[in-house]
Amino acid sequence: MNKNITSQTLSRLPLYFNYLISLPESRKSGHISATAIAEALGLNDVQVRKDLASVSNGGRPKVGYPTSELIGDIGKFLGFANHDGVIVVGMGNFGRAMLENRSFADYGFEVVGGFDCDEKLVGTEINGKPVRNVSELGSFCRERNIQIGIITVPEAAAQEVCNLMTGAGIKYILNFAPVHLSAPAGVAVHNENISLTLAMLARKTDVGDIK
Repeated sequence: MNKNITSQTLSRLPLYFNYLISLPESRKSGHISATAIAEALGLNDVQVRKDLASVSNGGRPKVGYPTSELIGDIGKFLGFANHDGVIVVGMGNFGRAMLENRSFADYGFEVVGGFDCDEKLVGTEINGKPVRNVSELGSFCRERNIQIGIITVPEAAAQEVCNLMTGAGIKYILNFAPVHLSAPAGVAVHNENISLTLAMLARKTDVGDIK
């Protein structure tokens, strides 16, 4: 396997992984070819074959890859087997959906709990995950070395939550609040603006960019 893969290959690997884990369990126990993956995703089969060869030695001519083994090889390369802990702040509908989402584990993430300031929610559980008072965020994250946080609070509270997270040692923040956040050097913040994404999608549709 060649670990020095190109950025283009790296950008395609999650596509392969997502397709493979979406297959029925009966197909995961068999083999799958690079050609079949390419056809399913509308990609060039030669490129897919090269991409897969860069992360897995399991392919065999006229046989393909053991599907479950290929899933493991791609997941391991992308770090999906790390089981990094994640916390979510803001237990509104969107925050609850984060705790109820069972697909995070497929990508190596474990949502370990939620935080809110509403005493009616504090002390409850969502999908077996405890909801704690946001005042406990710092000690909770430091004790468990949590480095990933998701923000789903209203715009007015987002920067304060960001500050709490960075003060607790969190290095990676996914922000769903519609506001730009300021964070110290060394902290990566990704602002996910759903409204903007929808607008961009609609414009691509208008100009025929969707393939």
